[in-house]
Amino acid sequence: MAETEKQAVGVDNTKELLWERYGGENRKITGDDYDKSLAVRCVNGTFVGRKTENIIMYRGIPFVGQQPVGDLRWKAPVDVVPDDGIYEAYYNAKSAYGNGQLETGSLYYMDEDCLYLNVWKSDDASGEKKPVMVWIHGGAFEAGGTVDPMFDCHNFVKENPDVIVVTLAYRLGVFGFFHLSHLPDGKDYPDAQNLGLLDQMMGLKWVHENIAGFGGDPGNVTIFGESAGAGSCTMLPLLKGSHAYFKRVIAQSGSPNLTRSAEAAIECTNELMEHLGCKTVAQLLEVEASKLFEASALITLRQFPERDGIHLPLEPWEAYANGAGKDIVFLQGCNKDEMNFFVVGFGVDNFISWAADRKAKMLAKLPENEKALVEGFCKDVPGDSFEPNCTLLSQSWFNAPAIRLSENQTMAGGKMYTYYFTPESPDPIMKCGHAIELASVFNHPEMSDDSGRVFDETFSRTLRKMWVQFAKTGNPSLSADIAPDGKAKEWPLYDLENRQVMVFDEYNIHPEKESERKIVDWDRTYFLTKYYVL
Repeated sequence: MAETEKQAVGVDNTKELLWERYGGENRKITGDDYDKSLAVRCVNGTFVGRKTENIIMYRGIPFVGQQPVGDLRWKAPVDVVPDDGIYEAYYNAKSAYGNGQLETGSLYYMDEDCLYLNVWKSDDASGEKKPVMVWIHGGAFEAGGTVDPMFDCHNFVKENPDVIVVTLAYRLGVFGFFHLSHLPDGKDYPDAQNLGLLDQMMGLKWVHENIAGFGGDPGNVTIFGESAGAGSCTMLPLLKGSHAYFKRVIAQSGSPNLTRSAEAAIECTNELMEHLGCKTVAQLLEVEASKLFEASALITLRQFPERDGIHLPLEPWEAYANGAGKDIVFLQGCNKDEMNFFVVGFGVDNFISWAADRKAKMLAKLPENEKALVEGFCKDVPGDSFEPNCTLLSQSWFNAPAIRLSENQTMAGGKMYTYYFTPESPDPIMKCGHAIELASVFNHPEMSDDSGRVFDETFSRTLRKMWVQFAKTGNPSLSADIAPDGKAKEWPLYDLENRQVMVFDEYNIHPEKESERKIVDWDRTYFLTKYYVL
């Protein structure tokens, strides 16, 4: 939600605003009093949407047969079953419980009953099946939801009626990424550590089986996401059977780096169990969802998908280098000042404290020679406040992993288009921070960053056109006849010799060698990728 909107209604009224705009309860339709032209027959029912300005929206469609409530908490998603019923698809479902420490998690009505998706399509006479773009939202795997007004895709599809867009939800935080198998009764919960990814897979399976009814091509699906959503999009190709459901990936500021080891996951579980006074899963199941949600603030920004060797490989980087994703075409990259977003969100003083603690824990796990490299890097970053550690974490969490993903995918013979996003907010702290591109991607200039900075309209249209062109063809390059500014833009594939990336300067989108922008410090930060998130 745009900061101006928050200020206008007040944080306490944010839920009410969202409920008024997007909320309600979808009901079963009896009789014939509904618009047949807006009804789509799916495996698990017929869903009736609403049309605005020639765009038909279907909100709150369940993509599971049973919601993960009661005894199904921490269980794998249940597939849909055939249903002849007719249902409204007018309203967004509630969002997944995330983490009470993160403001974005508290903006939406939340429930464990949360596995739903939304569809946007143009109401046109086209008889051809359209490419499908499936959005996976971010939020550190702990927050966010499809109800976020930023991810309302009306504007996007109105401008690009030749694609269909789906946004899907997944379990978050302790409900979606919680290691339980080490507990006395944990053997019955072998998937708990990666349920959020399994939810995404189930949503993609639903899209594969049903999107043709909306006019979409199930054989031409692109998944795209930002932050945790981007991380998800780069992890899904590593899950067994996933390649049947999509052929392309767009990952904005996220990679397999955003994963944790089993040891780190168990440490988080044990901390939370001690805090709650629980020793078994049975006791955890008795804890109300809202209390688990509140308690999870204890492990903020530490809940990630797990490299469990069951669903995700123990070494995702190695898997990519060995060709696990070589039949998937990628478009991915990072922003110039990723971690500055977190400085703004935390506040400078809080960020300084948090980043210092994070860096100390990082250094404690490194051999002396690597510690010296990290310290040397930080000393060379100008600024004596938050900037050295902020830049270090930008490198280790986002920039270096983006380049490593490009390296490993290319090394394996796969196709990779890499970008570097540079436009800045006038805010001297935000600069070109994490997520600053979202308003441009979704065509929501009213939801630009807190300063009200709106990027050039032609620039933003070009970015969207490249995303759509990639989804349609597998190549984001634009010929002069379809480029918004009438100028052809050739986006070269990443290669191991030239390492070219597409630089998204606001008034000059063009390719450059990585070395010209120094996106990553090859000697002093690139090696940190082998440790994933520290």
